[in-house]
Amino acid sequence: MLEAADITVTFGRHRVLDRAAITVRPGEVVGLAGPSGCGKSTLTRVLALLLRPSGGRVVLDGQPVHRWRHRAPRRTAIGLVFQQPRLAVDPRFTLIEVIAEPLRANRRPLARAHELAEELGLTPELHSRRPHEVSDGQLQRACVARALALEPRYLICDEMTTMLDASTQAHLVARIEAYRARTGAGVLAVSHDLELLERWSGGNVRELAHRYPA
Repeated sequence: MLEAADITVTFGRHRVLDRAAITVRPGEVVGLAGPSGCGKSTLTRVLALLLRPSGGRVVLDGQPVHRWRHRAPRRTAIGLVFQQPRLAVDPRFTLIEVIAEPLRANRRPLARAHELAEELGLTPELHSRRPHEVSDGQLQRACVARALALEPRYLICDEMTTMLDASTQAHLVARIEAYRARTGAGVLAVSHDLELLERWSGGNVRELAHRYPA
């Protein structure tokens, strides 16, 4: 179980989150909704161990998290798909290098990157292209493949389908659902699209309803 309890985050004098809480159990999809600026992306970065909160705790499979960012020993248990793929990749990398990045960092076989590219619908001629040479949808497919590369126990999708066409949205959700069914991973889906969240999570939606006061 991935649990955030009483999470408070402040940047300077501004309080972005105030005692926020959410739980994602293995095998379930939890939707997280809310207007822009309410702290959804901040909470996802706390859960992904990329941001140390000012207060509260994160518990991963019964173990409290004490270390964060590159020092966090359990980062491989959590995959994260960012909202804006062009800001989430090294522009010098080819698509296959984007997918292979966590494999290389963790000394895993790089052949897995080609398998994931195929699973996400990236044809061989796209593998050697760089981000500026592909569409947003193609690049986001590579980012989803990268997030799945280490077979995380939990997957966080932060506005993953924003600005993508309906067919690409459906394809990415279907791939993640296939992964969840195969592995029993827990999924946190974050979106402004309440209808999408309701369908994807079966109505299991939480909401950050407003911006927390400073």
